[in-house]
Amino acid sequence: MTYACSRRGALSGTISVPGSKSHTIRAVLYGMLAGGTTVIHNPLPSKDGLAALAAARALGAAVTVDEAANTWTVTGTDGRPSVPENVIDTMNSGTTTSFVIGICTLLTGGWAVITGDEQIRRRPWRPQTEALNALGARCIHTRPDCDCPPLVIKGPLQGGVCRLSGFNSQHISGILAPAALLPAGRSVEILVDEPRETSYIQLTLDWLARFGVKVDHTDGYRRFVVPGGQRFTACDCLVPADWSSAAFPLVAAACTPSELTVEGLDLEDSQGDKAVVDILLSMGADITKDPANHRLTVRGGRPLHGVTVDMNPIPDSLPALAVAAACAQGDTHFVNLAHVRVKETDRVAVMQEVLTACGASVDISADSMTVHGGRPLHGSAVSSHGDHRVAMAMTVCGLMAGGEMCVSDPLCADVSFPGFFETMDRAGAGIELRDRV
Repeated sequence: MTYACSRRGALSGTISVPGSKSHTIRAVLYGMLAGGTTVIHNPLPSKDGLAALAAARALGAAVTVDEAANTWTVTGTDGRPSVPENVIDTMNSGTTTSFVIGICTLLTGGWAVITGDEQIRRRPWRPQTEALNALGARCIHTRPDCDCPPLVIKGPLQGGVCRLSGFNSQHISGILAPAALLPAGRSVEILVDEPRETSYIQLTLDWLARFGVKVDHTDGYRRFVVPGGQRFTACDCLVPADWSSAAFPLVAAACTPSELTVEGLDLEDSQGDKAVVDILLSMGADITKDPANHRLTVRGGRPLHGVTVDMNPIPDSLPALAVAAACAQGDTHFVNLAHVRVKETDRVAVMQEVLTACGASVDISADSMTVHGGRPLHGSAVSSHGDHRVAMAMTVCGLMAGGEMCVSDPLCADVSFPGFFETMDRAGAGIELRDRV
């Protein structure tokens, strides 16, 4: 077993964070659907990004990776993906899973089998598969009375109307692309009851537009109409830095006597997790925005105070913000958390467990978390539960705690932030990777 061990410390200097996982996956899979060749600059070669790349290959795209230039070239299928020769393994990538489920409803000459790692095989996809079945596809769950993969899927998608709860934005995003590739004269209408994670839906709409696909949406992301007869057009695109990854060094710097600059950030990007900056500012952090030069500078050491945070649009930021809340004075209330419980782990319960092990006081309900800040934190041996965001959050927490924090299975951070520990160490974090504690 590997552990990441950290102690109280501070950060300094300048770092950059890798390209966005969310952007990379959309660029790869829409490039696979496009006619022509798409060149993707600054893709994220994380496990999730590589899962999307492997899926694109399995569905008939030709892919070239140039590590020296940090580019991926995808020659697409022009809207006609191939029946895969083998099972598609989406590994730990929920976004890839949802997108590939939708894309496989374009298959007419055979079936696709989709599965993933242990976490993916515990996550429910029946809302999406039922919606696709209502649109004429055939999506079969292989295990009786189980809403999770493995799945067996084929098309053709026929069009019509489907309804989703909105609980998981990936299910909505996963239907939009194949809907555009219906024959001309057909369409798909998606009705959403209570849309959550709307920033991720907007991210999907932005990428569809970049590839030339039109989607009409109204009523606050509650109704989408996708006309068929469209075509994905290859493009040359740049993947911006990942705001979900930036949250961890930002929280680390804000909660310690640090002065850290994080560069390469697009402050106008549609990624919802850029809201972490304004949330930290509302807690009293000293952060200077420099949008012209795409960077932020954090001067830590100022006392933080509790706030109320609506996690509906930014569920991936809970682990990082929960650590900031533990270091703040007073109570921080996180609300609208039900969808956070069905990510790689139940992050609400897991963050309560690991923060409590370090001396924090945390109360949770089905849809909320309250962190009672201001209690001294101490290092502890805690489990990442194989969740990349938990691993990074608790390693960062060690910089604010007395004693030594040791987090098990930390290399799962490679799912979204390859080189996380090396990046943090360049800023002075002093993290050690060990085989035992």
